[in-house]
Amino acid sequence: MLVPRFWTIVAVGAALSLPEPAAAADLGSAIVDQGNGKGAMPCKACHGPAGGGNPAAGFPRLAGLSRDYVVRQLDAYADGSRTQPTMTAIAKALSLEERMAVATYFEAARAPAAVDAKPGDEAAIARGADLARDGDWSEGLPACGQCHGPDGRGVAPDFPPLAGQSEKYLKGQLDAWRQGKRSSDPLHLMTAIASKLDDADVAAAAAYYASLPPSAEGDQR
Repeated sequence: MLVPRFWTIVAVGAALSLPEPAAAADLGSAIVDQGNGKGAMPCKACHGPAGGGNPAAGFPRLAGLSRDYVVRQLDAYADGSRTQPTMTAIAKALSLEERMAVATYFEAARAPAAVDAKPGDEAAIARGADLARDGDWSEGLPACGQCHGPDGRGVAPDFPPLAGQSEKYLKGQLDAWRQGKRSSDPLHLMTAIASKLDDADVAAAAAYYASLPPSAEGDQR
């Protein structure tokens, strides 16, 4: 017998004892500020109290990311389809309820734009703008904006906003796709695209999106 999707979601949610939105936000705030006391350090130690990120260290901006996207990334760290030693340990120390709570907190968080330490290279930014708008079909590269939206504001829950993320973080993630350290992408789209990027285009795409202001509130949801 086919079970309607709505009732499947209800049953799964009940079995997992997922918190109500207000309770999730409170739990998420506590974990961001204090950790969970079971191996997960406070999120604010790296990402800031409101998820504004730390460009100099390459820690990404989390404020405003969709809840579903954040949960997927925590799940990916926990199952090894995305690797980074600190985040892997943290994700494994968080229960599903706690992952949902942290994600709920950051979806609602509002943080000022973090400022990169130095302006990007103008030539690299121009090349990155071309890649974002038009791609490079001579290399089989579609435009970044086809998935990540105009001006890199993202299309939730699969394609996160890129605008306003730090150049260091964006370069690191493109390299992670190229090296197989990330493999949780829908239909392996980023795996295929990153494999066609050379070092110069990785730097260009990162410089361009880092030069843009963060997405407006709600744009990528």
